[in-house]
Amino acid sequence: MEVATPQLLLDSPPKAKALQFGIDNPSLFHTQFSQRMSLPEQSLSTGVQRKNVDVFDRDAETNKGYYYTKNVRLSCRLATQRSTDAILATERLFNRSVVDVGCGDGFYTIRFWDRAQPKSMVGLDPAGHAIAVANTNKENRPVQFLVGDAHQLPFPDSSFDVALVQSILHHDDNPKDVIREAFRVATEIVIHEPNGNNLGLKVIEKLSRYHREHNEKSYTSSQMRRWIEESGGVIAYQRFAGFVPMFCPSVIARTMKALEPVVEALPFVNRLGCAVTVIVARRGT
Repeated sequence: MEVATPQLLLDSPPKAKALQFGIDNPSLFHTQFSQRMSLPEQSLSTGVQRKNVDVFDRDAETNKGYYYTKNVRLSCRLATQRSTDAILATERLFNRSVVDVGCGDGFYTIRFWDRAQPKSMVGLDPAGHAIAVANTNKENRPVQFLVGDAHQLPFPDSSFDVALVQSILHHDDNPKDVIREAFRVATEIVIHEPNGNNLGLKVIEKLSRYHREHNEKSYTSSQMRRWIEESGGVIAYQRFAGFVPMFCPSVIARTMKALEPVVEALPFVNRLGCAVTVIVARRGT
């Protein structure tokens, strides 16, 4: 499978490359893109826990995608569907330029393209095999996938309307750097993360082999708010959603799915009991 790399894009004609990303100024795009991709090769993994990237890359190579996106378990199907619905209910992507930072195997990126109809969409991830899977799965969709580092995005300032930062902060050693870089390339960011206020999730992170192998460490709402504000942003909206944990037995998944609407509807309960949180943040004025 072919992997789209920043160098391949760098070698493209400036106008064609700019149009790929829905950017109107080809000369400015080419100059700034070239400058950012002339950084040393080791910058690709700066701030990223290499071991964790390698684990996800092996998942993608072995399973032709990530385990939780392959619809193997009912709990995974329910959880990923609820996350998709929650993000699309929170943020309007229609006719906007969007970058999906840490897109993995493209599972969510492709669904956002199909359901939200953005003007343009780019997915970026450090795991090369995952990007190869994404490029295969996109079929004829005009979505761009490339290998890159969330801490050093290969795009000029303010290239996109929206940056999706979905389920990557809890794998990262320097989550604030990811948020700051997302704000550099987009005026608005959407963060989707496991709900770190949920004490049950903290227990799962300690006991689950998958969570330990993939370095899962959820963050509280106050931690993420602090990182957003320190990065020059303000929270416009936050919601809590989902109640089904990944990888749980089907009987538990069905029970928790039935309870999900009740948990989501209760203000204090949803903050402590929901599975994920979705935050829309904008650059401060």
